[in-house]
Amino acid sequence: MDKKGKVLITGAAGFIGSHLVDKYLSEGFEVVGIDNFLTGSAHNLSHLDSNPYFQFIEADVSSRPEMEKKGLFDIPSMEKFDIVLHFACPASPVDYFKFPLETMKVDSYGTFNTLDLAHKMNATYIIASTSEIYGDPKVHPQTESYWGNVNPNGPRSVYDEAKRFSEAAVMSYHREFGLDSRIVRIFNTYGPRMKINDGRVVPNFIYQVLKGEDITVYGDGSQSRSFCYVDDLVEGIFRFSTYMGLDGEVMNLGNPEEYKIIDFAKIILQKMNGSSKISFKPLPVDDPRQRKPDVSKANKIIKWEAKTSLDQGLGKTIDFFKNVIMESPEK
Repeated sequence: MDKKGKVLITGAAGFIGSHLVDKYLSEGFEVVGIDNFLTGSAHNLSHLDSNPYFQFIEADVSSRPEMEKKGLFDIPSMEKFDIVLHFACPASPVDYFKFPLETMKVDSYGTFNTLDLAHKMNATYIIASTSEIYGDPKVHPQTESYWGNVNPNGPRSVYDEAKRFSEAAVMSYHREFGLDSRIVRIFNTYGPRMKINDGRVVPNFIYQVLKGEDITVYGDGSQSRSFCYVDDLVEGIFRFSTYMGLDGEVMNLGNPEEYKIIDFAKIILQKMNGSSKISFKPLPVDDPRQRKPDVSKANKIIKWEAKTSLDQGLGKTIDFFKNVIMESPEK
């Protein structure tokens, strides 16, 4: 089989990272995945154990000595990467509140280390940014030109500001060295391989209904979110990374269908024929009141749009979590 190129993916054992590994392999690329299993799971990659085009390296990309020890800056041994995707980072509030320093390090030291690698190999560089850089937005829907409304030292700043810093670092390499670097701002994404204790809306609600517990809604539930199925997101990232002439571009990827959280809870209950009640708790500090991507740039440039219906995506995700609970009933 003729290969199209070689790709490095950090955070390869994570939710989105593992789906990216599958995507690039299916498109004919060789893939090297890196993860230190801080929040990722080896199970997400276990189906690739015998794949000759996939190599896994257990390493912390925040540590330059550890990366060098693994030979990642040694081009003769690693050959040349054509694309570097930096997706290593705790991405749920549960994880980045648990690992605040690691979160900030992977989006500072880890970003510089992977930028250096991409620069050394003249590779296209993709950083996983987030809709959280918009904070509690005063512009709706959120466009790539919006600068955001972020509390720089609040509890969520360990993630929000880490991502904003990583964006600045990426653009600095682009301006200073002419590196083909690109920023993808990822909006709420869901699907199989999310952790059941992820803490985000979709796994929370599904797990609570499966366990017969009350669905926890924060605030009065009037805050809004949009939900993109992981296969759609990964398709968008693939197109964004392989499309020629997008050096220095920033692009939103997400599903622009917007739901109030209270309405989304009712959708989950109806979809699962659940008997759970809805219970209300205080809204967390700096929790965004609304979130909806403007994806007109992605529509126009890379001809991308989210195609998976909420009903279809939730069905696959619910089935996944049912299997997780059956396999690990203690969780």
